[in-house]
Amino acid sequence: MLKKKTNGVARRPQRTGILSDIAEKSVDRRAFLRGSGLAIGGLAAISATGGTVTQANAASAATGAVELVKSVCTHCSVGCTVVAEVANGVWTGQEPGWDSPFNLGAHCAKGAAVREHAHGERRLKYPMKKEGGEWKRISWDQAINEIGDGMMNIREESGPDSVYWLGSAKHNNEQAYLFRKFAAYWGTNNVDHQARICHSTTVAGVANTWGYGAMTNSYNDIHNSKAIFIIGGNPAEAHPVSLLHLLKAKEQNNAPVIVCDPRFTRTAAHADEYVRFRPGTDVALVWGILYHIFENGWEDKEFIRTRVWGMDQIKEEVANWTPEEVERVTGAPGSQLKRVARTMANNRPGTVIWCMGGTQHTNGNNNTRAYCVLQLALGNMGTEGGGTNIFRGHDNVQGATDLGVLSHTLPGYYGLSAGAWAHWARVWEEDADWLKGQFAMTKDAEGKDKSLQNLTGIPVSRWIDGVLEDPENMDNPDKVRAMVLWGHAPNSQTRMKEMKTAMEQLDMLVVVDPYPTVSAVLHDRTDGVYLLPACTQFETRGSVTASNRSFQWRDKVVDPLFESLPDEVIMAKFANKFGWGDRLFRNIEMEDAETPVVESITREFNRGMWTIGYTGQDPDRIKKHMANQHTFDRTTLRANGGPADGDYYGLPWPSWGTAEMNHPGTPNLYDMSKRVSEGGLTFRARFGVERDGDNLLAEGVASLDSDIQDGYPEFTYQMLKDLGWHTELTEKERAFIAKAAGVDGFKDYTHEVGEQSMSPFPSDYDDMVAKVNWKTDLSGGIQRVAIAHECAPFGNAKARAVVWTFPDPIPVHREPLYTNRRDLVADYPTYEDRKFYRLPTMYASIQKQDFSKDYPMILTSGRLVEYEGGGDETRSNPWLAELQQDMFVEINTRDANNLGIRDGAQVWVEGPEGAKVKVMAMVTERVGEGVAFMPFHFGGHLEGVDLRDKYPDGADPYVLGESTNTAQTYGYDSVTQMQETKATLCKIWTA
Repeated sequence: MLKKKTNGVARRPQRTGILSDIAEKSVDRRAFLRGSGLAIGGLAAISATGGTVTQANAASAATGAVELVKSVCTHCSVGCTVVAEVANGVWTGQEPGWDSPFNLGAHCAKGAAVREHAHGERRLKYPMKKEGGEWKRISWDQAINEIGDGMMNIREESGPDSVYWLGSAKHNNEQAYLFRKFAAYWGTNNVDHQARICHSTTVAGVANTWGYGAMTNSYNDIHNSKAIFIIGGNPAEAHPVSLLHLLKAKEQNNAPVIVCDPRFTRTAAHADEYVRFRPGTDVALVWGILYHIFENGWEDKEFIRTRVWGMDQIKEEVANWTPEEVERVTGAPGSQLKRVARTMANNRPGTVIWCMGGTQHTNGNNNTRAYCVLQLALGNMGTEGGGTNIFRGHDNVQGATDLGVLSHTLPGYYGLSAGAWAHWARVWEEDADWLKGQFAMTKDAEGKDKSLQNLTGIPVSRWIDGVLEDPENMDNPDKVRAMVLWGHAPNSQTRMKEMKTAMEQLDMLVVVDPYPTVSAVLHDRTDGVYLLPACTQFETRGSVTASNRSFQWRDKVVDPLFESLPDEVIMAKFANKFGWGDRLFRNIEMEDAETPVVESITREFNRGMWTIGYTGQDPDRIKKHMANQHTFDRTTLRANGGPADGDYYGLPWPSWGTAEMNHPGTPNLYDMSKRVSEGGLTFRARFGVERDGDNLLAEGVASLDSDIQDGYPEFTYQMLKDLGWHTELTEKERAFIAKAAGVDGFKDYTHEVGEQSMSPFPSDYDDMVAKVNWKTDLSGGIQRVAIAHECAPFGNAKARAVVWTFPDPIPVHREPLYTNRRDLVADYPTYEDRKFYRLPTMYASIQKQDFSKDYPMILTSGRLVEYEGGGDETRSNPWLAELQQDMFVEINTRDANNLGIRDGAQVWVEGPEGAKVKVMAMVTERVGEGVAFMPFHFGGHLEGVDLRDKYPDGADPYVLGESTNTAQTYGYDSVTQMQETKATLCKIWTA
């Protein structure tokens, strides 16, 4: 499918001849890039907007001084540095960041073409509304007023939860934080973003195993790995630059690469051992490997004794997974899995890598926990070259998750409890009662009033059910009536025919994005749709968090093009319209009434994100790292001399305490070989100190030079007092702590008012503040004192292999809802139907129906190297569109021959819920017999109908195609409501 199909960028004549004109000239590469940049970014932009953009002088731009501006690629989570060449305000060329320790002067196809994302001619150029079936250009003032009035009417009639605010992994950290705060001030937890449908099961599974739900090590640390185990991931296509780091370990350490995947991917082509297994059987596969590890005594017994709880219960479950049973369920031969187990045991430390192939399942949380248990059994955690290296997808999906753009938590994973809201009210210096009053009330099971402020909202995976479900069956007061898709591709979600229906039933649909997205064309609405042009991340500035938890700073490359605006400015416009802009920005510096100072937003979340150490990375430190990338070691990420000497690149969180503490960041989570003050860490004491009489704290081990050489709970003021360390707090820190405890007499954090004495602190101060802990102390004093004694503020505990709060405390295999293995349903059934996240959720009621006779093949999905996410940006990029012009389905040769399907033929692929897509067949041995694969980056066709004429003029992507998610079906994880996209059923026939 990677063959050049035409001489142009697409099959139909496009609305500009600029590219072909340039192609006819004889120019070198740099001149070509500059020429195309000027043409598309300058001249075409002028004509497209009727002269609303100032024209750059092409001659002076080409010959004048060139400014170099550092930014970060806006595609995957590796965090590649882009060095933009800018002349007279025009982005004329780019180079990869040679000094960057992440990309080391490399780019993938998407990164190399990223300049086109900013200067692209297919952008949404000005606000538009659909009226009478036609797209009409409107002003920003008209858009904000009409949308704002409509939303306030809906709020008045149906409550704040009838407006859904869907955020973005494309927002920088400052915009993501502001978006979640914005939703809180609107008064709803119906807010979410892409993490729900990509790695929510990772965050839940991993955080509930050892404390934090993030990548534990880094791409660079893979250099130290002696073995690399990849399951449900295809980094060669999804994160191409990461292969630099994997292959370094393979070549330098002779590290065996093991790839477990239902499909022979480009990553599998690099493997020493490729394990093909049936989609949806990850737990069975991992238990099959652990079976051999336990049977042969290859587990790390001392590591388990001192740092793991519950492994005995895991052993009991694993004993059921004999090689014969594993092969019956997964299809992977027992002899091969024994070889994998021996390889992992003989080559330590090894790293485990996974992506969405493991997460997007109805039991995805079981999968991610099983991967963690494998590493705990081998003793591969908390060590260089080990860890669970979870490759996140979008460029800032890690940051947006950390900053709480989620329906179940506030920034920093504080949750939605009264204490969590109290904490953020203190950070925002907001009246907690006013904030609570913004939310609607509901009745609990006993008929008592309960605030929706403390109830999880509807997840993005289920927003369509918020529209279509009977309110009597929901915990939402009324239906969702207005949907705001702010930087989101709807074709990345399943059940697209039902989504079409939901979009048509809304009162209002609002899209905020640099591109119209499939949201503009999926439905048949004639009115009530607004498209608002947000600028790209290259037209604003801010921080972004890479997959390894490192911060980087994007400087603004060019001013916003066309009539686009930065997301933070659009949020300010809406906040002012709703009447609480002054409250939202109370402690944030403003350039004007609608333009917050980005660095001031950073400093505000620095003041509140104590849980995960988003507090030490102030803008000055992040910018210093970007300016001195060349000083950081390419493997350890530690600066060797220079202005950031001793820091780890990007201050990977947690960077404890305040920026003044100068904590260097934590390169590898849970590594006790380093001092906590120098980036070391223990497992987090997040789950109590004992369980059924068993000790949950670490046994006789601690981080280097810790003053407590054993396990200990999380730090509170009372714990400091018990240790005699509370006297090390400064008076200012004690004042902050008093405020956190609600001690009367502290109007602000540093000045005592009221009765004066020799000390401003009351005699019972210690008792009153005893429960203030490392997460709620806004001074950072508790963290500072703990770290002065080389203790982790969050305690020193055991990781737990058994999560007693989950539906499956021990990870177990459960058959997919739509399975063709009816012989396994009785042995490995799914869950019973239940309600959570405000909505009824079906499991057994679907699985009990046998669809396999009519839909015999397994359907799975994944990424391509050329495109990213829903594909709206990348399919609008001519350089990438040229590379991949057709949506396709991979079919095994035997299946194709049995079905009478030829390579390149048009076929129908239909899912068991009746929706179908018309795509090109790719007959290949990549997929096994009985399995079909489709990429998920396409959109703009629906069940064989081309929707190109429904886009605003000039804003249709070069390449359109069917979305695999039209045929994908119902199915949601039992903990997070992650969508199932990797193991449904389908039938295929010639079109």
